[in-house]
Amino acid sequence: MIAIIKYNGGNVSSVQNALNRLDVDSVITDDFETIRNADKIIFPGVGEASSTMDLLRQKGLDKLIPTLQQPVLGICLGMQLMCGRNEEGNTFGMGIFDIEVKKFPSRDLVPHMGWNTFHNINSPLFAEIGTENDVYFVHSYYCELSAYTTSVCDYILPFSASLQKDNFFAVQFHPEKSGSIGNKILTNFLKLNS
Repeated sequence: MIAIIKYNGGNVSSVQNALNRLDVDSVITDDFETIRNADKIIFPGVGEASSTMDLLRQKGLDKLIPTLQQPVLGICLGMQLMCGRNEEGNTFGMGIFDIEVKKFPSRDLVPHMGWNTFHNINSPLFAEIGTENDVYFVHSYYCELSAYTTSVCDYILPFSASLQKDNFFAVQFHPEKSGSIGNKILTNFLKLNS
């Protein structure tokens, strides 16, 4: 069973719709036992960091998520909230990835919105995916490059398009909006061993 973490993240339903297109059953839930017993967890997100972290704290999800043992996939704001300090609202995330989330400098259009190429890929999420594929981004804040970086995108500056630490995977882009490449990434995540 696939659990999609329920909170005020704006793309929860679109992630479930993407799984439906892949004929994969999922449940949107904030129930601790359901989440703990799921085979895979998806932690999506579209929204503002500080208010979202406040809601996660109110529900206790900020304590639960870092303890999960099965594969977890953070998407967009979900990825950013898995990191440490976030410049958006001077927010402190869950610290799974010990890196900062920073605001893009205003040297180009912000938010970074639309299709862009990711490269330097190094993750089982990207099995059988070439190095010159476009995925769909919508974000004003970015995760800095680090030892956790498993792919890179260039917009104003190079940033982490994806991260991995142990059973925690995260992508800044939206696989649920990234066509066949996004479907393949979700399929690869669903095939990961627990």
